[in-house]
Amino acid sequence: MKLILTQEVTGLGAPGDVVEVKDGYGRNYLIPRNVAIRWTRGGEKQVTSIKAARASRGVRDHDHAEQIKTKLESSPVDVKVRAGDGGRLFGSVTVADIAEAITSVSGEAVDKRTIVVTNPIKSLGNHQVSVKLHDEVSASVALNVIPA
Repeated sequence: MKLILTQEVTGLGAPGDVVEVKDGYGRNYLIPRNVAIRWTRGGEKQVTSIKAARASRGVRDHDHAEQIKTKLESSPVDVKVRAGDGGRLFGSVTVADIAEAITSVSGEAVDKRTIVVTNPIKSLGNHQVSVKLHDEVSASVALNVIPA
């Protein structure tokens, strides 16, 4: 089955890519979650618009990504959350919370889909997250989760 990706899928491709997947994976997982649409001849116009939106939203080039990386890695980012006794959080720190904190500290708009959290953050203290800025550039950001 040929599909056009509308969002990034790890191990498969980026938005705007035309991919060939097994019928069940496309029909039961990708299409219902609005991660992909069926490929048609008229879909090429959608591919160009998706890639244009991705380019405008993304980082301009490799050098700009390196500049943002040094800015993000230079100082820790404070994330304020509600916490109970013993430093346990009510819920967990979401990637939207992290993206908002990084944007406010660095001045650079960071898309929440580019943030990789390996383990859910459910306690106060220092944590590490990875931000994929460019295809070849990832920044390791130090988070300081503090009570609000």
